[in-house]
Amino acid sequence: MRAIFWIAALFVAYTYAGYPLWLFLRRRQRPRNPSPRPTSSRDAAFPLVSIVIAAHNEAGTLPRKLRNLAELDYPAERCEVIVVSDGSTDGTEQWMQEHRHDRLHFYSLPQHAGKAIALNRAIEAARGEIVIFTDARQIIQRDAVQYLVTNFVDPDVGCVSGELILGDAAAVAAGKGLGLYWRLEKKIREWEAASGSVVGATGALYAVRRGLLVPVPPGTLLDDVYLPLHVVRQGKRVLFEPRARAYDSVANPEREFRRKVRTLTGNYQLLRLAPWVVTQSNAVRFRFISHKLFRLGVPFALLALLVASAALRSPFYETALLAQVVFYGLGLLALWRRRLGFLARWGDMSLAFVLMNSAAAVALFWFLIGKKEIWARSEKAPAILNQAHDV
Repeated sequence: MRAIFWIAALFVAYTYAGYPLWLFLRRRQRPRNPSPRPTSSRDAAFPLVSIVIAAHNEAGTLPRKLRNLAELDYPAERCEVIVVSDGSTDGTEQWMQEHRHDRLHFYSLPQHAGKAIALNRAIEAARGEIVIFTDARQIIQRDAVQYLVTNFVDPDVGCVSGELILGDAAAVAAGKGLGLYWRLEKKIREWEAASGSVVGATGALYAVRRGLLVPVPPGTLLDDVYLPLHVVRQGKRVLFEPRARAYDSVANPEREFRRKVRTLTGNYQLLRLAPWVVTQSNAVRFRFISHKLFRLGVPFALLALLVASAALRSPFYETALLAQVVFYGLGLLALWRRRLGFLARWGDMSLAFVLMNSAAAVALFWFLIGKKEIWARSEKAPAILNQAHDV
């Protein structure tokens, strides 16, 4: 039991502290920052960009998003917007027909086929040197596209991720804890970029050189990891640009849990869609395993740690057991909206930690049983893609 305790403890410590520390030291010892090259050409300074959105029943959010894109601090003649309706049934396509113009292109899939198929249609239609992916829900900062594009003056850069900023963190009980989680994630991405490449991108806002894009397999849950990994596979870097910001509200714990389950299930799915990511052909294999896969194993290591602590008899292990029980108890109290006073911060952290790791355990179960709700309807994907038409 002692071996189980220490193996589990070291596994959790490496995942949340050891790997970030390794990145921090590697960034200082072997920094790899992009080397911008000055240009005098306006077209070189502002390459043509294609902003693509895959939308399914987004009639309520799409108008606001397109107004947001129209106000970007980027030359309008150097920017096109492509929206693909993924079998929407809520009036999205009617609204699209009424608001199309020369730099705003709409396409429609006849049936709901999934985000991957909609993205492939958008990529096929894109004319820009840089393709920028964003969602209908989040609002992006006016200068976000400029900040993304600036990084591409370095020819070694193939993909640039923006940063997702969560809104009013006081709105939900887990808000502060989730805020801490995002701050840690931001630091990890910054250090990954500064020492090589980021593993994945922020789905709400990221950009890729069009020539490096590959088709996204039907049913893919994490295009924002699948496409960046293929960029790295082609010998280019993936960077994180914290000045390119997209804004979203903090989800309530239930919605955040569902979102996290879907994301973590997508990590399992990647092993099936792209098994090469854990081979030597993946230049960021060590980072992918440390950043993505080890987090999937943390909930099982935590369970082993708890069981081993309960089974071992000594003051040290009994104290470790008590610390775990208290920490998880604070999370439960935070979930039930209990007043915790000076312990409120710890309660928020515990709740966020429990949500993230419970989601990882559920993700494995969902993946193994092939839970239908997490998979896009992809069985008719090729035919649907061929039937896609300009609205």
